[in-house]
Amino acid sequence: MSAVWRPAGMPTHLQGRRWLWWLGLPLALCCAALAATQGAYAITLNDLPRLWAWWWRPADAPFNPDLTAAQVFWHIRAPRLLMACLAGAALGVSGAMIQGLFRNPLADPGLIGVSAGGALGAASCIVLLPMLSSGMSGMAATMVFAFAGGVLVTALAWRLSRRQGQVHLANLLLVGLAINALAMAGLGLLTYLASDTQQRALNFWLLGSLAPSQWTTVLAVLPPVLLALIGSHTLQRPLDALALGEAQARVMGVNVKRLQLMCVGLTAMAVGAVTAVIGMVGFIGLLAPHLIRLLLGPRHHVVLPGSALMGACLVLLADTAARTVAPPVELPLGVLTGLIGAPVFLVLLRQRGPRAQ
Repeated sequence: MSAVWRPAGMPTHLQGRRWLWWLGLPLALCCAALAATQGAYAITLNDLPRLWAWWWRPADAPFNPDLTAAQVFWHIRAPRLLMACLAGAALGVSGAMIQGLFRNPLADPGLIGVSAGGALGAASCIVLLPMLSSGMSGMAATMVFAFAGGVLVTALAWRLSRRQGQVHLANLLLVGLAINALAMAGLGLLTYLASDTQQRALNFWLLGSLAPSQWTTVLAVLPPVLLALIGSHTLQRPLDALALGEAQARVMGVNVKRLQLMCVGLTAMAVGAVTAVIGMVGFIGLLAPHLIRLLLGPRHHVVLPGSALMGACLVLLADTAARTVAPPVELPLGVLTGLIGAPVFLVLLRQRGPRAQ
């Protein structure tokens, strides 16, 4: 990782057309949401007005012939759509913050151990506390352990990277890699000790899925994701200054220690909450900021909100593909994002060449 990272500017042929992309991203998000209404039980655009009216019907209204479609949409599809948007926004904006913090476009929220820690926490609950993790209440307990594991592992990486009261990013990167390896080793040990039933539950956290999305889980994830989005708004100028190097950022009045703590803390909170519900989903935090920098330029007042929108679009589209490619089988979301995201990212790196370094 170079001492100073100056992100490449916006491509010349796209300059002056930024407003088109700002208009296109919300439209793409709407199109992705509409596409996600498709699935094993198809819901067309013509059904949406009736479904909206069904939700607001009087309690004593007679039987509605669209009852099945309404229940599928409002109790299964709608919370899943919102969870996909929240998860994508959290992963996208977290990836943008971590890349800005490390001054490296190849950085990822997983570098600080939050995803591996969340999976280790969930595995600990499933394998070591089977009585606690069984039944309907067991899912909530597993999510709590997953969130706690992600936050605690990130806090451990932060603490171990401190030297003389200062956190050096090179140390944080190396400690994060070691903590990730340790967490994955613990996860492998728990998988080896797990029964067949427990291994099937563990596969969910390793492969990722939006299937557990309910209104209760959406409401649980909403506060930390909103806090991360709001908090990232205050980091736009400091991250722009940090792109010139830590010394220059301090000269410009940036509290680098506070900036590091906020980026890591907001990322651990948002990604930990998302991982606790849907499991490990890769490449969104890496790919979304990279696409936004390519399309809209490197300034963080554009990259941070743009990455949230792009991440939401990517997760919605990936989930739609996961549910519709091989019905009635649902492909794992994390596997699909990896299969799609890795080749796309390699193509982008090849096109940009040395500028991505």
